[in-house]
Amino acid sequence: MTLVRRVARPLLAAMFVAGGLDQLKHPARTADTARPLVEKVGPAIGLPDDPELLVRANGVAMVGAGTLLALGRLPRIASTVLAVTLVPTTVAAHPFWQEQDPEVRAQQKVQFLKNLGLLGGLLLAAVDTQGKPGLAYRAHMVNDSAHRAARQTRREARHVAHAAAREAKLKAVRAQHAIG
Repeated sequence: MTLVRRVARPLLAAMFVAGGLDQLKHPARTADTARPLVEKVGPAIGLPDDPELLVRANGVAMVGAGTLLALGRLPRIASTVLAVTLVPTTVAAHPFWQEQDPEVRAQQKVQFLKNLGLLGGLLLAAVDTQGKPGLAYRAHMVNDSAHRAARQTRREARHVAHAAAREAKLKAVRAQHAIG
């Protein structure tokens, strides 16, 4: 792991671990903020109608995935989980478009944009293969290799069939000369 990754991952994860711990310790604070989003989206995707439970579950996901990311364990999966937790958190906690007060609107917009920046970092971390080929590339290479092997096998089979046919003709000609 490079020095940049060793430093950047814990820096990116720190906000999520701290936020997740806060959600676990004090879910009621965040539950009121989450309630409108839970009531609107929850039934459509089958979530329980308990904002505190959902806040705690989000906190567990943030602490777990943040810790994994900070330690460099399963960083792509951890980053993806954190990105998924960040989207509803951002929409519920920073709806600057609904604010009437220009000062509050500006503060909410800054927080919203900060979260978008974090989301960008998480998306980069989620696709970072550390210089190693990703799954899509490896699957493509296996597919290409299989096609090349099949093509080579067909070519060799044709050559063997033609050689066998030539050998059969040659034997037939020799047999006819031996008889005649």
